[in-house]
Amino acid sequence: MEKEIIGAGIKSGVRVNPKVFIVILNYNGKDVIKKCLTSVFKLDYPNLEVVLVDNNSIDGSLEMVKSSFSKINFIKNEENLGFGAGNNIGIRFALERMADFVLLLNNDTEVEKDFLTKLIDVAQVDEKVGILSPVIFDGNSKKVWFSGGKIDWLRMRTQHLQKIQTEDYYSSDFIAGCSMLVRAEVFKKIGLFDEDFFLYWEDADFSLRAKRAGFANSVVSGSWIYHFEKSEQAKSNKIYWLVISGLIFFKKNTPFWLKPWVKIYAMIRKIKNWLDIKFGKKELALTVQKAYKDYQSYAKLK
Repeated sequence: MEKEIIGAGIKSGVRVNPKVFIVILNYNGKDVIKKCLTSVFKLDYPNLEVVLVDNNSIDGSLEMVKSSFSKINFIKNEENLGFGAGNNIGIRFALERMADFVLLLNNDTEVEKDFLTKLIDVAQVDEKVGILSPVIFDGNSKKVWFSGGKIDWLRMRTQHLQKIQTEDYYSSDFIAGCSMLVRAEVFKKIGLFDEDFFLYWEDADFSLRAKRAGFANSVVSGSWIYHFEKSEQAKSNKIYWLVISGLIFFKKNTPFWLKPWVKIYAMIRKIKNWLDIKFGKKELALTVQKAYKDYQSYAKLK
């Protein structure tokens, strides 16, 4: 008999284990994906399936996983669809198979064996919580990488909080897409990720939509995973998508009373970018300039 817990989700004093699909999006993750999946298959949660969605990797990572892990549902995309669209394919697969929860997990993470059980415990106790996150540590430094998030509307950015709260679980403006456990009801009510975001900011957008629909976003303080951030290896690409996706986010989500300020602040940032190019900080500044130009092309189509 499984251990008893107090709260919702209990029948006859025994834990009821909702069906969880773990969706892992992979793109050229040969150096990280095996460790990620090895940790996933050590989880102590008994009712789960793993879905690996591959965004047309060319490094042999998909073939390696197929040869090493048999208990996985594999989906291969014909092109790199980005984070949101790639994950949406896995989410649809899970929902069609009657998932109660979908856990989105980065391929460059490793997890504690009880992290999912602790997330589900909170989800069963508080049905208002729609999206849950573990505390995420930097895998190399072991410092906190994400223990909650704030949206800074005035400076057009998000902030990763790096202090674990004392409560068992607590609210957050947004949940990082690195690891988010989502109730099926959230997807059914608000839809999937907005595919206008190719990379970055789709998690903040999704979290905000969930919050506006009446769901809570919560971080579970006793649930831990480790993030070995692969994106740091391609800084220019990361900055490009952070800029363009951030502009899309604030165009879409800024409260009407703040829209005039956001236009002014975006102009100030463009002027700073021009100064950076003029006075020597050229490499990354040119990447930022390209993001601004490409965003303008996007905005004209909307």
